[in-house]
Amino acid sequence: MVKVLLVGNGGREHAMASAICRSGESVSLCAFMGSNNPGIARLAKQNGGESVVGSVSSPESVAKWAESRGIGLAVIGPESALEAGVADRLSENGVRCASPLKSAARLESDKSFCRNLMKKYGVPGQPEFGIFPDGAKAGEMIRRLGGNVAVKPAGLTAGKGVKVSGVHLKDAAEAEAYAREVIDNSIGGIRAVLVEEKLEGEEFTLQAFVSGSRIVGMPAVQDHKLAFEGDRGPNTGGMGSYSDANHLLPFVGRGDYDEGLEIMRKAVFALKRETGEDYRGVLYGQFMLTGKGPELIEFNARFGDPEAMNVLSVLESDYVEALERMVDGTVSQKDARFAGKATVCKYLVPSGYPDSPKKGAPITVDERRIGEAGARLYFGAVHESPDGRLLTTGSRTAGIVGVADGIGGAEAAAERACSFVRGDVFHRRDIGTAALVARRVEHMARIRGRSR
Repeated sequence: MVKVLLVGNGGREHAMASAICRSGESVSLCAFMGSNNPGIARLAKQNGGESVVGSVSSPESVAKWAESRGIGLAVIGPESALEAGVADRLSENGVRCASPLKSAARLESDKSFCRNLMKKYGVPGQPEFGIFPDGAKAGEMIRRLGGNVAVKPAGLTAGKGVKVSGVHLKDAAEAEAYAREVIDNSIGGIRAVLVEEKLEGEEFTLQAFVSGSRIVGMPAVQDHKLAFEGDRGPNTGGMGSYSDANHLLPFVGRGDYDEGLEIMRKAVFALKRETGEDYRGVLYGQFMLTGKGPELIEFNARFGDPEAMNVLSVLESDYVEALERMVDGTVSQKDARFAGKATVCKYLVPSGYPDSPKKGAPITVDERRIGEAGARLYFGAVHESPDGRLLTTGSRTAGIVGVADGIGGAEAAAERACSFVRGDVFHRRDIGTAALVARRVEHMARIRGRSR
């Protein structure tokens, strides 16, 4: 019996837990969660394992519990645990960890390190950028670029710290003010700001299983960060996402996909040359597909949330075997077999999310009817009270993933399934719709037309 430790408690981790439990009777799930996710806790119990609630960013707490339970293999969901060095501590205790060590996770946790690394080793796909501990210098670059910039905290902000001109910033003055705010308040935990030229195009996500020199891609996904329909409102951790049956996207061709994967491969090689450290685990590349091809927005050193729900819902190969082979350095394409199905994920979130989310609101979930609709349910930030009621906790409540032969069918399944979650929650109804996808395709066609 292999005991697999899962660290984390969101919708991403619920999808990971489901994939672990599909590996069969020889695998037992043990979950160390920051709060009690009822879906993960139920899977652990059904799978002959157990779960506990503690600080996922405490290496000592996680390692101590893993040792007491005889854990042999571990995987980490949230970036905060990676930055804290949980993988390092587990590895020191002899636990095989299919997630990167803290030094390798700097690809995500320190954006300045990542950009400078790529520049030093000539990794393609980089916009013009500057890293500034001083607001005046940041302002100079913002003005030189005519205010057409993305302003990013250098550290971790759970996907919510980036502001882009024309979306969150109306002009250069607002961009300069935000750059100073990031520096003055050390937003992201680092007293520096990253200013980049604004990239024009369509975003897409490419995730891969990585073990040293081996990198194996998963289906491309497009996430939707803005809170409200029509791509309006503040940034969120992600309101939903979709993938296509051919594992590309309607505006992403095979050449674009391969180019993005090559950027990721070269970045991993650069990391090895710089630090001597092999990257082992999932690597997430967020790209902007421009008229010149894919440009890197950022790396994450783990699965995306919600993107994990898309790809793991159609994973046909054995996830635990993939974890083992990432640790061994032997991961290959056979560990990344995905069904030829499309997926659409829609995140249900509490009223007022993200700025003033309603907490403690009861929800009811008809899991049977969600399944009958052709969808899967992944709990996120949900609290289960002693009397069995499900309550919102302020962050994203639950991800609903429709799976079908095409994006349209997957969207219809997800939308229908959302109606079986009742309570003071909302979701973006436009994610995965034909109209929104068509706008993405038309936008990309215009971008490419201008580049010719």
